[in-house]
Amino acid sequence: MSLTAWIAVAVVIVTVYCLIKRYETRLVLFTAGLFLCCISMKPMMALDQFAKSMTTATLIMAICGSMGFAYVVTHTQCDKHLVSLLAAPLKKIGILLIPAATAVTFFVNIALPSAAGCAAAVGATLIPVMIRSGIRPAAAGAAILMGTYGSCLSPGMSHNNFVAKISNMDVMDVIGLHTPFTLIMMAIGLVGITIVCLVLRDNKPSQEELDAYYAQAGQAGEIGRINILKALAPLVPLCILVAGNQWFPAIKMGVAQAMVCGAIYTLAVSWTNPQQFSKEFFKGMGSGYGSVMGIIIAAGVFAAGLRAAGLVDAFVAGLKASNEIARWGGSLGPFILAVITGSGDAATFAFNEAVTPHAADFGMQVPNLGALALISGSLGRTMSPIAGVVIVVSGLAMVQPMQLVKRTFIPMIIAVFTLALIMV
Repeated sequence: MSLTAWIAVAVVIVTVYCLIKRYETRLVLFTAGLFLCCISMKPMMALDQFAKSMTTATLIMAICGSMGFAYVVTHTQCDKHLVSLLAAPLKKIGILLIPAATAVTFFVNIALPSAAGCAAAVGATLIPVMIRSGIRPAAAGAAILMGTYGSCLSPGMSHNNFVAKISNMDVMDVIGLHTPFTLIMMAIGLVGITIVCLVLRDNKPSQEELDAYYAQAGQAGEIGRINILKALAPLVPLCILVAGNQWFPAIKMGVAQAMVCGAIYTLAVSWTNPQQFSKEFFKGMGSGYGSVMGIIIAAGVFAAGLRAAGLVDAFVAGLKASNEIARWGGSLGPFILAVITGSGDAATFAFNEAVTPHAADFGMQVPNLGALALISGSLGRTMSPIAGVVIVVSGLAMVQPMQLVKRTFIPMIIAVFTLALIMV
């Protein structure tokens, strides 16, 4: 490797360290990419990539539309009605509440692709239900956390749209490609979390644990009367996209268009103030561009720096030597980085931006490698004690984050190794 490539290796190590220390993700990735382009005497490569990523039409439409819809669903409390509807039959099934709560969270996360937002909506209802049914607070929180990679099946998930873009495929085709593997990961999670909680005797909480939870938790945020029409609102865009792609070509449309249709339905059934509703929708769109697109843009600059320094070429050359190296690099790489940084986004976007487009060079297909990375990144984030969603759930369950991770790490490790073996 060249001198700049070795410098790039050092920069990657520093970048990972900064992400572990919780420095601002976009700043870290952008700064690292710009520095590498400058020492490679190609500063315009970073700036050109920045400008190019800013105007990626398909990503902007899908991500901003999805975030706008997510904001109005939260504003109208339709997400709580959906969770309460799904939770109603689960209150008297004992230890089976654990896998049932994971399955509900996984399903809701498809409609609400934000892991933290989904965990907050589901956890506020299901965690108190589980604890009142005789489940330890830590196990109740871990069950919710285990289901927060359901967004892998969401057309609103930024990674699905990103892989679709670099694969020149429709986003629903990308989701269809990895759906069987994502469902297998869900099955591993369901069985794994149940076994771990049984071994830890989480269905036999002590009175001290329950007293400590109730002393801190206060009242649970449940809906008094479920409105079926509101409960269906978060599912409308998903139903439109699936129906249009599978059965009714006349209503086939893009993600952004489906999100607008869902927002119109939500406004109609919620009877909320249209002016405030509009403000929330466009506020969500702005947040989507600033937070999600911001990471994509910064990751693109970081990948441009790695290319300018020659590290990507060296890495691809190494992957050409063995399909096995590519298999484990595409799965364990994003997984490990997500665990240690607490973010599945930064690692997965950087990998898919820099390496995945070269998949054909080492005997793999672009959508397969991209999907492998996005699923493994989500699995890694689910067992990271510093991930935002873990912090949210630990707060709802009133336990330390490590108490949740202790129950998810074994199933997630089994899942990522299984994924690497069966997907590529």
